[in-house]
Amino acid sequence: MRIAVIGTGAIGASWSALFLAHGHRVVAGDPAPGAEDALRAALRAHGADDAALEFAAGPAEAADGADFVQENGPERLAVKDAILAALDEAAPPATVIASSSSGLKPSDLQRACARHPERVLVGHPFNPPHLVPLVEVVPGARTAEAAVEAALAFYRGLGKRPVRVRRELPGHLANRLQAALWREAYALVEQGAASVADIDAAIANGPGLRWALLGPFLTQHLSGGPGGIAHVLEHLGPPMEDWWDDLGDPRLSPALTARIVAGVEEELAGADPAALAAERDALLTGLLAAKSRTDHL
Repeated sequence: MRIAVIGTGAIGASWSALFLAHGHRVVAGDPAPGAEDALRAALRAHGADDAALEFAAGPAEAADGADFVQENGPERLAVKDAILAALDEAAPPATVIASSSSGLKPSDLQRACARHPERVLVGHPFNPPHLVPLVEVVPGARTAEAAVEAALAFYRGLGKRPVRVRRELPGHLANRLQAALWREAYALVEQGAASVADIDAAIANGPGLRWALLGPFLTQHLSGGPGGIAHVLEHLGPPMEDWWDDLGDPRLSPALTARIVAGVEEELAGADPAALAAERDALLTGLLAAKSRTDHL
């Protein structure tokens, strides 16, 4: 397949590595100075062969003749309007145009696509896309069912785990779940209940380990013994409602922002973030390989 990748920053480069690894031809477009050299360097860092990569002058040239379009422009609707209008004009009528937008609603993205809004949707990955399987597929008000099915099939063919989000919401699905956790984490820092490092340790060494294997509902179900989630909700439901009522509602004031930044710097203790990311990615690869060898995970 010929895949157009529009925007070749961190997300676009990671998508490109995945597409190339599955034998697709990638035609990339990004107006930033030095974008092609930066993309090829990123692909080498990801261990990808860039022989099947072409670089186009702009989005229209990249989308011309494409079998699938993955748009990764800045998360600003006015910027995406211009990009998507060009893509809609240039891409073949049946070609799906998927936006990597992390929070914009697809119906808003469709407004710039006068020719074929029915093939426009959100295909939001989790970073880095070449490693993390999740893709959120979110149709807009005018998205055709055929486009949704085509996107789901395309992502499955890449070894991804797409989920269909059935209602347009800011932040889609997983980012909203993350935002709920972040809100309480920031509130706990604001209240002085725990340090940044201790909150990270609590998640990374506790529920985060289980969440990497099973989602919140199945995790609750297994914790309920023979009674499963029905037992959990019967016995822990009332106190959980009390916890909900006591959750914080922080605002990112300059003081709280400074406190969080300082806490992260203290937690890093001089460690190289690039080395940390490399260790994370190596462990992710091993975890995904182990999960693939199980019957249910």
